Parts: sequence; structure tokens; C-alpha cells
Amino acid sequence: MELNAIGLDSWFKDQRDQLYPGESLARVTAVDRDRYIIRNENGELPAELTGKFLHLAESSADLPCVGDWVCVQYLDAGSHATIHHVLPRKSFLKRKIAGKNVDIQMIAANVDVAFIVQSCHFDFNVRRLERYLVMVTEGHIEPVLLFTKTDLISAEALDELIGRIRQAGIHARIISLSNVTGDGIEQIRASLIPDKTYCLLGSSGVGKTTLINRLMGDTGSETGLKIELETGAVSGTGEGRHTTTRRQLLLLKEEALLIDMPGMRELGMLGFSEGIDNSFAEIRELAKSCRFNDCGHANEPGCAVRKAIEQHELNEEQFQNYLKLTKESEFHEMSYTDKRKKDRAFGKFVNSAMKAKNKRDRHDS
Repeated sequence: MELNAIGLDSWFKDQRDQLYPGESLARVTAVDRDRYIIRNENGELPAELTGKFLHLAESSADLPCVGDWVCVQYLDAGSHATIHHVLPRKSFLKRKIAGKNVDIQMIAANVDVAFIVQSCHFDFNVRRLERYLVMVTEGHIEPVLLFTKTDLISAEALDELIGRIRQAGIHARIISLSNVTGDGIEQIRASLIPDKTYCLLGSSGVGKTTLINRLMGDTGSETGLKIELETGAVSGTGEGRHTTTRRQLLLLKEEALLIDMPGMRELGMLGFSEGIDNSFAEIRELAKSCRFNDCGHANEPGCAVRKAIEQHELNEEQFQNYLKLTKESEFHEMSYTDKRKKDRAFGKFVNSAMKAKNKRDRHDS
């Protein structure tokens, strides 16, 4: 298998000058805590980070994630490898880590298209969809919306859901499908381009793994991939049960690549100003017409945003979510910046203390 079959396009080939003698390129296909699986021309093998890599990494965002291209050295006749560098990312998916701590979690890298999956039956939520769109557009990835479980609602109800999406100013392509009847599956297949990388984003139980099994078809013996990914039983409400436990890059029979990943309960915003502006472009354009450059879009005179809301040209809920996401992203960004400053200051203190200790040890000897 050539490397271009797993996504090595001309953009990444131009980065090959970062390879040192004795190093080769490979792509990360799975990450399980501090263990990595990479794929090269001959197949998959385990890899680990070098001590130098770990020492130089300033944050978790610098560590490899699924989809990354990495510079590796092979050991023991190519049975495993060490990872020395990560090539620059053409695109990425990131979020604030779950919980109260403020840090960045890299989810995937070098994705061309993100399929954002929502169930028409129990999971449909416009505000959550906007969060996913912010994450995707921040990482310079094309979004496509997949609405699953259409067999559980009427055609009229489906049209109403799509209408709500359009009223919220969301113009991304929509594909409706059912893993039960097979409706929409061929439309997804037709959109897959060989050598391009796709990913599935969505909550647990919306049918992502079942969809992957349909798309993988009878591959497996040919690619070395597991043919049937484990799925959970469906509850009485039509909600599937979470089964995916790690992110992994799969090769489909259409020769496209697909990243499967667990459902995400939290989609925390951290430094997502570009993604928010792009996802809420209508509000950004209206704000340019406000009388004051620093308009807070509350009670200021000459506010073009408030005028559009009053004239029902802009959805109030959409605007409130824009404010919420902006404040959340800015707050976490300030907290993250403060944390990085403290970490660097502590690192300098440790280095200074170690140098002073080494100097005393040399003097005493």
C-alpha cells in the first residue's frame, strides 16, 4: 500500500524536509492513553514517544492524535517504532478537556470532512449542533450533517427538523438516513472520495458504529481491519447504547479513510473565536453595521443585531447561543493562558534550581 492511499497528499509531501536521516513517515491510526498504533506501507504496528519528544512537548496539544502524520524510526526489524516528530496539521479537531480542569484535548487531525451525526428521534438539538459546527469550522474542516433514524419519524417531522436547522442560519449539506432501511447509505457512499479522510462526530447511541459497519461492507481480509465493529442493543426509545471506546482510523472499501470515535458528552469551547465567527457569520456581518465598534448588542443605540432580532430577521435563540459560546471560549482561553504562564514559570524555576544544584555538586567535588 502506498502512503497516498492513507492520506499522504502533496501538502504533507512538502513537509518531508522535517525528516531526519533514518526516519520514515507513518500515520497514527489509534491512540490509547500513551500507546500508539501507526500505519505505513506494510500495515499497522505499535509505537511510543521518545523521551526527548515528551520533554519538549509544551502541552497535550503537541502530542500525536489520530490522523497525525509522524516521523518515526523502526526497531527490531520493523516490529515497532519510536515517534520523534509530528508534521504540521492541515486541519484538526480539538476541545476543552472534560471536567473543571482547563486544557486542550486534541481529538483528531488532518480530517477533510466531518460527518456530524444526530438522531432525528431522541438526540436532535440545534444548540448542540452549533457547538459541533464551531469545533469543525475552527479546525478548517468541511461539515456535513447526518440525520439518522429517519425510520422512526414521519417525512413531515423530518422536514420540520430540517427547517429548524435552516432557520438557525446553518447551511451545511444534510444527508438523512436510516441504518434499518438503508435509506441514505448510498448517498453517503457516493460522497466518499478515495484517499480523503472523514470522521464521525456525535453523541453516543446515534448509530455511528452501525453506519461504519454498513460502509465497511466486506472489507477486512483485504485491509487487515476488523469487519464487524461491536454495536450495542437499541433501547425501547430507539436510542442506541454506547460501544466505541477509542478513536481509530479505518480504511473503507471506497478507499476513503474514516475516523470512528466515542460519543462526546462535553464540547467545551477554548480559544474558538475563529470557529464561532465563521459559524455565526450572519451575526458577525450584522455587527459591522452597529453604531459602536465595541457594541455589546444589549441596549446600545444603533445596534444592528438587536434591530435584526426585533424585525425577526435573526433568531433570538441563535444569538443567545452565540453570546454563550463566545463568553465560554474567552473565559477558558484566559484561564488556559494563565495556566500556561504558571507552568512555564514553574519550569524555569525547576531548571534554575537544577542548575544551581549541579553547580554546588561540582564545587563540592
